[in-house]
Amino acid sequence: MKVVVLVGGVGGARFLLGLKVALGLPATGPGPQDSPHTVTALVNTGDDVWMHGLRVCPDLDTCMYTLGGGIATERGWGHAGETWTVSAELAAYGAEPSWFALGDKDIATHLVRTHMLRAGYPLSAVTEALCDRWQPGVRLLPMTDDRVETHVVVDDPDAPEQHKALHFQEWWARYRAALPAHSIVPVGAEESAPADGVLEAIGEADLVVLAPSNPVVSVGSVLAVPGVRDALRAAPAPVVGLSPIIGGKPVRGMADACLTAIGVETSAEAVAKHYGSRTGTDTGILDGWLIAEGESAEVPGVTVRDTPLMMTDIDATAEMAKAAFELAGCDID
Repeated sequence: MKVVVLVGGVGGARFLLGLKVALGLPATGPGPQDSPHTVTALVNTGDDVWMHGLRVCPDLDTCMYTLGGGIATERGWGHAGETWTVSAELAAYGAEPSWFALGDKDIATHLVRTHMLRAGYPLSAVTEALCDRWQPGVRLLPMTDDRVETHVVVDDPDAPEQHKALHFQEWWARYRAALPAHSIVPVGAEESAPADGVLEAIGEADLVVLAPSNPVVSVGSVLAVPGVRDALRAAPAPVVGLSPIIGGKPVRGMADACLTAIGVETSAEAVAKHYGSRTGTDTGILDGWLIAEGESAEVPGVTVRDTPLMMTDIDATAEMAKAAFELAGCDID
């Protein structure tokens, strides 16, 4: 079985752990060479940013470290056993930005990536090279090799009567999304193209899954790359999504602030309608939608089913993945 998953950072990475287990693969590291199953993750790169001269790809790295067994589980991002000597020295120099800390081990990843990018390698090839070290057991594909960076328009903190565009990382990490967003824009997306292998993976998939990642700045950024939405609509495989909203609240992070910025209610039903049905609209992408146990939602043209959706551990997450297989009518035995 070939499974393609659209993912963001922490939540998407943790979902991939359970998905692998549901397919009979080890949660971390590579699976057996004779496994009949493959997983390709199409990863959001709208969060990517230049920091202190280094190209940082938070979602790609979080997926890579998590699936490679090297994530700091208490944070959900960055290396396990990380140290912060370089960041402390940068702070001593007064180097900005001071609100974004890079761990010493993490800097090694960014140094290798930056060196390869400046040598002319596309991000997809760089990611493949980095994964040789981590062996995630999943093919990690950036959504695009082109530069796309999500920006958020807010009231200027220093001049509230004026608007100001912030990089998503500043809005998210520095201000904790506390500044109300007027709009969220993946800058450069309209001129980008899917990374090599993205459209082929969708076209060859037996199942496409939208992970319970942020629907605006994670999955939404992937969908903003021209050609991706059309490929999903034309895919022979069913497309099933898992709601990141339970009880009217995001499971993790500040997805409610992102949804409010684009005029979408923070509910499982509203997010599904935002994605839309493949049969009921000209732009919709969903065939099936999983919502939290005990909840209900009516989404025309989409088969909705409730199931436990809290990723409390890998086994619980694997059951979520199995529910997606069942909803899609996929037999993995």
